[in-house]
Amino acid sequence: MMKQILLVDDKASIGKVLSMYLGKEYDFVYCEDPLKAIEWLHEGNEPDLIISDIRMPKMNGSEFLKYLKDNELFKHIPVMMLSSEESTTERIRLLEEGAVDYILKPFNPMELKVRLKKFI
Repeated sequence: MMKQILLVDDKASIGKVLSMYLGKEYDFVYCEDPLKAIEWLHEGNEPDLIISDIRMPKMNGSEFLKYLKDNELFKHIPVMMLSSEESTTERIRLLEEGAVDYILKPFNPMELKVRLKKFI
């Protein structure tokens, strides 16, 4: 059975790009905001890894990460953060809060694929 990746990003174009690069190797699910992702998770879905953008309306990636790590049902799922900001302070904070990786946009899809393999 294919490993499943959940992408949470308010830009559908990122979902399309990742689906193109990862869709052959992984079961790829896309949600445009963390609230929809939380709803999807509570429906009984359990991805092998979550990739989350940081800057999103309604709920940001940092709040989403905190929600996941504070929840017994989801805290074991590895979470990779995506950001367009090169902020060492933010990267360190998110890694301390439980993210397994922090990737800058724009990113090389091949590099992302290699990083994913470390966690799933």
